Amino acid sequence: MKRISFWLLATLSVVVLLFGYDASRTGATSTLASPPAVVSNGAQSSTSGSSGSSGGSSGGSSSSGSSSGSSGGSSSGGSTAATSRTVTGGVADTQWGPVQVQLAVTAGKITKVRVLQQPAGNPKDTEINDYALPILIKETTDAQSAQIDMVSGATVTSTGYLQSLQSALDQAHL
Repeated sequence: MKRISFWLLATLSVVVLLFGYDASRTGATSTLASPPAVVSNGAQSSTSGSSGSSGGSSGGSSSSGSSSGSSGGSSSGGSTAATSRTVTGGVADTQWGPVQVQLAVTAGKITKVRVLQQPAGNPKDTEINDYALPILIKETTDAQSAQIDMVSGATVTSTGYLQSLQSALDQAHL
């Protein structure tokens, strides 16, 4: 009888400890605390010098320059405004909300990535996206493709990002 009572109390203690443990507050807050300062509305600043002037001229022509810019984009080096265009990927519906990516393409290269839509249903979504999206954006501009790693802890956002990114790359013929 004592063994059964001891076993029952031990099992109950383990169950209480498991349900009382909040994994989102341990260790994750120290790694998530610094990256939100990096986020600037989904834009990466590493290419702001080259795309700052072309971003204003390509903002109004997001749908008009898609076929003319891709055929002669890599041969003309003097006129970047003529080969700059903006391509918007399809909306990827994830379980936490929609994800949509927009690319600025100049001379056949991805110069800027913007995240137009992202899950924002609760503060945890915002915290995860503030951490994950700058990493995904940097990896995209570095790799110049959708062959990038997903961000651990942001699997749903990463999957939606990759789906929308691939859609935008297909539209840009990259």
